[in-house]
Amino acid sequence: MKKIFFLFGFTVLLLSSCGRFANEDTNTTSAEKTEGKAPRIVCLAKQYNEIIFALGAEKDLVAVDLSSTYPPKIKDLTTVGYHRALSAEGILSMKPDLIIHDNNIGPEHVVTQLESLKIPMKTFGEYDHTIEGTEELMREMGTYFHKEEKAEELCAKLEADMSEALEAAKAYTDTPSVVVIHFGRASNIYLTVTKNSTAGKMIEWAGGKMAIDGERGMRHLSSPELIAKANPDVILLTDFGYDRLGTQQKIEELPGVAGTNAAKNARIYRVEEHDLIYIGPRTGENVQFLQELIHKK
Repeated sequence: MKKIFFLFGFTVLLLSSCGRFANEDTNTTSAEKTEGKAPRIVCLAKQYNEIIFALGAEKDLVAVDLSSTYPPKIKDLTTVGYHRALSAEGILSMKPDLIIHDNNIGPEHVVTQLESLKIPMKTFGEYDHTIEGTEELMREMGTYFHKEEKAEELCAKLEADMSEALEAAKAYTDTPSVVVIHFGRASNIYLTVTKNSTAGKMIEWAGGKMAIDGERGMRHLSSPELIAKANPDVILLTDFGYDRLGTQQKIEELPGVAGTNAAKNARIYRVEEHDLIYIGPRTGENVQFLQELIHKK
């Protein structure tokens, strides 16, 4: 039997009861308080949520979107639906004083409905999807939540981890070709991630190369020829799609996968979506994990 390796642990997406965080400080920047009441914040962006927790600013969060799965303790919070397929009812049931999002939420009529109810909404600046851009975002969020010193610590760690990862990449003599497959829950289809994506950057930083190109960050995995022609050395399958299939046999039934070098050599690995889809405080660490994985013999 072929062995399938697991990366970054298991993430189980569960609907759980709401956890309420106490708030002893006066933090009128993140949300205007009513008398004697901490602000109730719903955050609908997985990158934002990871940064909020990394900053230690999560105490007023009462709900998140379904794709926000890191850190593990975020599962103590209620989920209000997938960020691109939200319902106003689920969000409103949390009685939010503030909704934080990254302009990547939908459907449009739900956003319009929430706006019409005049619930305060907050987005942060749109920065480049780079290490530098992420540091700017972390600093802005640090200022917003009065966690400036912690934000600087996160930026320093990210830079140090990335420097270590890039130095380690120089020692590898191989450049494995990699395909990343992701299940898109909004469209209910499997997708393949291209070079033009955050995952593509991370694979390159790790000393590998993405086997599939494209103008957009993802392409439909509908044609067997797409994967078969790429014939990757390694296939990374993100957590939800991997767990949905559940077995090596089912994974190899995806279009074009069975005949690849990755399948023949049992180099199909489970990875967490949140570790590849955006750049965040742990990206340097994640690149180092990817190095160990894709260069594994």
